[in-house]
Amino acid sequence: MQREKTIAWGDPKVNRRDAAAAISGLDYLRAVKDGNISPPPIAMLVGYKIFAVENGYAAFELNPAEYHYNPFATVHGGILTTLLDTTMTASVLSTLPQGMTCSTVEIKVNFIRPVTIKTGLLRCEARPVHKGKRLATIEGHLKDAKGQLIAHGISTCSIFKVSLT
Repeated sequence: MQREKTIAWGDPKVNRRDAAAAISGLDYLRAVKDGNISPPPIAMLVGYKIFAVENGYAAFELNPAEYHYNPFATVHGGILTTLLDTTMTASVLSTLPQGMTCSTVEIKVNFIRPVTIKTGLLRCEARPVHKGKRLATIEGHLKDAKGQLIAHGISTCSIFKVSLT
């Protein structure tokens, strides 16, 4: 039996970070969380949402679904990595003033246990370990609803001025 998923998303030219350069990274993330700025298309495709955001902290949630599955009927590692990457980058973005943004330079993920739809709601939390003028390093932890570690990662983000081109 064939299954189907339909998604809708906002215009990425309107909701992208450089279009919101007049506000801080924290204000941008809060606006996305509150629905005042539409989330990026990838959030709609994968299905993750901002759970909480503060200065230097971000938490995102995802309910695993069949359409996240790999050939082994578990959630594909790329989906879990996307959630970690998004959360870790957002934790850095939450520290940046208006006119500044960041982007992932590298990421490393360790997978601890498999995820299925039976795992239930996943929550990913991240905080910067170090933030300099041009680079930040971040740690992220992905846990299930029981608080068991599913995966963890470290990342490096480049920090730079928002380009309006």
